[in-house]
Amino acid sequence: MPRPPMSSSGTSRPPTSTSRPRTSRPRTATSTAGGGVQQVVCAVTESRGVSVIIGLCFVNTTTGECVLSEICDTQTYVRTMQKLSVFDPTEILVSPAAVAPPKSTLLSIIEDYVPGAMITEVPRRYFNEQSGHDYIQQLAFPGEVAGIKVAVSGKFYAISAAAAALKHIEVSYMRFALHSLRVKYQGSEGSMLIDFSTVHSLELIQNLQNPKSTDCLFGLLNNTLTAMGARLLRASILQPLTDLSTLNARLDAVEEFTQHEEMFFQARQALKPFLDMDRLLTALITMPVKPSLKHSEQAINNIIILKQSLSFIAPVYDSLGSARSWLLVSIRNLCESDQVEPVQNLISNIINEDVTFSKSPLDLRNQRCYAVKSGVNGLLDVARQAYKEVTEDAHQLVEDMSKAHDLPLELKYETGRGYYLRLPVSEIEDKPLPPVFVNVVKRKKTVEFSALEMLKCNAKIGDSLAEVVLMSDNSVQQLVEDIRKEIPALYRVAEGIAVLDMLLSFAQLCTIQDYVRPEFADTLALKAGRHPIREKIHKDRFVPNDVYASQQSRFQIITGCNMAGKSTYLRSIALTAVIAQIGSFVPAQYASFPITRRLFARVSMDDGIEANASTFASEMRETAFILGNVESGSLIIMDELGRGTSTRDGLALAVAVCEALIESRALVWFATHFKDLARILARRAGVVNLHLKVQMEDENTLTMLYKVTDGAVEDKNYGLTLARLVGLPQSVLERATAVSEILVGRLERNKRKSEATNLARRRNLVLTLKETLIRARDGNMEEGALRSWLSRLQDEFVSRMAVWDAEDTRASMAATEDSEGSEQAGTGDEQMEDIIEIDSDESDHADGEEADDC
Repeated sequence: MPRPPMSSSGTSRPPTSTSRPRTSRPRTATSTAGGGVQQVVCAVTESRGVSVIIGLCFVNTTTGECVLSEICDTQTYVRTMQKLSVFDPTEILVSPAAVAPPKSTLLSIIEDYVPGAMITEVPRRYFNEQSGHDYIQQLAFPGEVAGIKVAVSGKFYAISAAAAALKHIEVSYMRFALHSLRVKYQGSEGSMLIDFSTVHSLELIQNLQNPKSTDCLFGLLNNTLTAMGARLLRASILQPLTDLSTLNARLDAVEEFTQHEEMFFQARQALKPFLDMDRLLTALITMPVKPSLKHSEQAINNIIILKQSLSFIAPVYDSLGSARSWLLVSIRNLCESDQVEPVQNLISNIINEDVTFSKSPLDLRNQRCYAVKSGVNGLLDVARQAYKEVTEDAHQLVEDMSKAHDLPLELKYETGRGYYLRLPVSEIEDKPLPPVFVNVVKRKKTVEFSALEMLKCNAKIGDSLAEVVLMSDNSVQQLVEDIRKEIPALYRVAEGIAVLDMLLSFAQLCTIQDYVRPEFADTLALKAGRHPIREKIHKDRFVPNDVYASQQSRFQIITGCNMAGKSTYLRSIALTAVIAQIGSFVPAQYASFPITRRLFARVSMDDGIEANASTFASEMRETAFILGNVESGSLIIMDELGRGTSTRDGLALAVAVCEALIESRALVWFATHFKDLARILARRAGVVNLHLKVQMEDENTLTMLYKVTDGAVEDKNYGLTLARLVGLPQSVLERATAVSEILVGRLERNKRKSEATNLARRRNLVLTLKETLIRARDGNMEEGALRSWLSRLQDEFVSRMAVWDAEDTRASMAATEDSEGSEQAGTGDEQMEDIIEIDSDESDHADGEEADDC
């Protein structure tokens, strides 16, 4: 089948580029986060109907990979933005319809959320489904074409995007050899959804204060030795796995490395000399639009590097000889000799065995010159002899000039200058150089120069070397053609090396830190969980905390003093979940996680200055995004919602948002300074109150313990104490204390316990008891221990009920005595609480029935 025709430059509309200023979000490119600088071209096309269907194609011209994706997205394009975040394109191709006024919503969002990428308009005819099918047929590996066609069947937009991307690359950059491109289809399923804002605020790829710092999740986990491993690690962090079998396979491999140190160290040692095989193989499958002598030289270099790289694979196979886990055995099988022997035989037939890659310019030039074996090409042997003779003439010329001028001349070589002469300054002192020497350059301790005869020699050497390279190129290009037939096997080896490198990086972290293998169940439980990045910074001073969340405790309100550690606690939960779902051990003594399918974090404290957005507008926009995309199976952390507006409005919004999140049945950790929020929602099923402990011995001493404890924070005027410690004027502090006492007294007089509240918290306790008993029934506790535990559980249940009965009695008596004052001093908080009770009766009805049944 012929390649789709290339339109001539005279009839095609030239691509136009639109540059954009950076937004406030930092670029998370591979150039700043492992893997080296890459060129990734992305084509985007969108459906015109009511439903939002996006077609994407990413072509990495650096690593020779083409990924197609078709996404059924929402109006916020969250899944599309995640894909763009993962692949981080340097150029985005759009059709003229997206650019023409009015600009499409998708393009506007891309411009806001993908800083640094060049937006290029390409002709509409580039987005052609039939051309996309033709490209896949021609460029994909022969053995994978059938599978790819099945995967993209019916994916009109993805195939059209592939046609546009490959056509643009063919016209503007390079051509790929037939049947040599890694083509894959990758939907939005099978991975955790993490939006741009969450990636930024959790510091998954970059540190917020210093983009070059390694104090981020990628910097913590990145102990990789190869560029392939670093790229895979970055992609894994941005889209963690949701497939349980793949996760357990990775965890099995990491655990085996931690238990067999000898295999771990051998495998690490075997990976150290590896170069970037993805880049190398891509250089072999791409063909320049305009061949030149430089490309011929690079082709010889690539073959020499490939020859050397293939010799590194055998030690990897040997290092995994004792492996037992399925994933490590699979990687070992990929590194078997029969996978690379065909290519090694092809190279050994043409290339000298003793040729190795050298970083010295002169040595590398000589290696290129003598790379092809003698006898393969008679004309090449003649050209090499001419090169040898001219080079010997240059050395003889230096000896003759040294004798003639009685100077210890030294012959040197640089790529741009060729051969030149050098002499220590001490040899000439104040005497001038003989006039035969030209192009004199004085250094600190040496003098560099040349001579007309030397310049002539350089010209002859250049001509003879060019002839050698062109003669060698005929044999090398044929060799490259033969190697391309074996490229699929080599790419599989490179992918195996990347996975191995990432697993070894995880194991390296486990050996130097106290990490534990996570389990996957219905509950999220951490014993002595730690913030991985803060632990690295603070080392032994970090205070661990326990975490437990199930459907009966799915919404956890965290209160506490400023600087008590609420934000760190929230971030540690989200980061640990990400680490677990990329297949690594986690910082805890015990860890259990449900599979998280969507992760949201609203913890940023930055104003969007360039977007002209205030703090409050920014947090409302992010909250709206979360509410529009949350579902069961999501994990959400929210910090200080509603702090940017009035107290009444902020509390009202916080209550409404919390109720919506409770109904979503997602796991939520909500940090707030609204103590009334904790009281208002305390009776709701699924709500748990926690706080960060603070030790206050007197009004001038405040000690942060950074320990999470049950219940809402006690009202001990921590804010006034902090204000006193930072030196606020005494008169202001005295007035603030007096006002605080008045407000507290008024709230205490108005506090009453309604029948609905009492009934709701009893129902909540019964539901918690039911869940605890079910877990005990399904567990494996011994009979004696079980009896003792059930007895303690019964005593605790009866004791708590008795305490509540006593509290209700006292509250009832106080309400009777102060009824008249309470009516006159009713507050907005009480009214809000009554409204919450009425609105939530219906939503709690099902939970109440279940509790009554218990």
